[in-house]
Amino acid sequence: MVLSPSIQVAPVQSSADMRRFLEFPYEHYRNDPNWVAPLRLDQRELLDRTKHPFYQHAEMECFLARLNGRVCGRIAAILDRDYNAAREPKVGTFGFYESVNSQSVADALFQASRAWLAARGASVLRGPMNPSINYECGVLVDGFNSPPSVMTTFNPPYYERLFEGAGLREARDLYAYRITRDQVGMMLAKLDRAARVCSAPAVRIRSVELKRFDVEVEAVWNIYGAAWRQNWGAAPMTLDEFRHLGRQLKPILIPKLALIAESAGQPVAFGLVIPDINQALKHANGSLFPLGLLKVLYYKSKIRKLRVLVLGALEEYRDPGVTARLSATLLRNAFELGYREAECSWIVEDNRAAIRSLEFLGAERSKTYRIYEGPAGIPET
Repeated sequence: MVLSPSIQVAPVQSSADMRRFLEFPYEHYRNDPNWVAPLRLDQRELLDRTKHPFYQHAEMECFLARLNGRVCGRIAAILDRDYNAAREPKVGTFGFYESVNSQSVADALFQASRAWLAARGASVLRGPMNPSINYECGVLVDGFNSPPSVMTTFNPPYYERLFEGAGLREARDLYAYRITRDQVGMMLAKLDRAARVCSAPAVRIRSVELKRFDVEVEAVWNIYGAAWRQNWGAAPMTLDEFRHLGRQLKPILIPKLALIAESAGQPVAFGLVIPDINQALKHANGSLFPLGLLKVLYYKSKIRKLRVLVLGALEEYRDPGVTARLSATLLRNAFELGYREAECSWIVEDNRAAIRSLEFLGAERSKTYRIYEGPAGIPET
């Protein structure tokens, strides 16, 4: 690996450098009509290692690349202690990657993150994860012709080439599926038939109670931890993290689209569908002031797209009929509320049961994201 002497990569150590780290994507994508600028205040909070609950159990180092003194890329190296507890080999992740179309810049960024992770005992590099698999993750490799849905990534097509040129290889692909209003009648008929053959104990489906929001969040956290524990790449979320995420989602949460299934009064499954707030955020250009907030409020009322964020059940309640009832109720409520399409994302490529179900229902694959993997140490040339 030969690096250009004019490329310099250094850790972010000052508040001025952190501003440059935060601002680089806004400059990088300024002419891309499909990019949706995240709110700067949200990004600042997500990267704040002193306040965000993720960093109570993780370390992160941010790096900036400069070419002839000008910022040309960024990356973060992340080590999640909870994820690596009793795990060998130790996995380090990279995230928040952005760069110009230069293999030399990409190589320099990955060299810095690999060295940082290897020095802390990691032997595997995996990503992108911003900052873990429970947040935005994956690099877009198919489906560049439309904006990203809320809490999903977007990037130029050339990132795939840069990542592979830096010695990374596919670990898993993650799929997004699209459902439109025209398909609802057929889908509901299939789901209702599946629900009638439910063999699990009787379950009651209800909406999340916003007046008991903290209690509801903890109940969902318990299901999430148990239901996703065996999934590929699953990383535990602390209750503080989960509550933090819940508070972020609460302003856009619609009770009819946040459902809990109960058996004998105990929560055993849940499904969450959220409005694609990116359709409103696109008009704010990353800032709520002076006019961004008014634009978001105005365009929020015009959102007609949803994202199916999660749907899961405790192992003993993974009867097809339970998930079919949840899915049918969510689908019926969503389109009764006037929404026209939904994205189900993401589904990991080896979750064949979920993929078969979606394709049986008529959903169409619309985007593919990829998690890459490679050695944490510097690859031999």
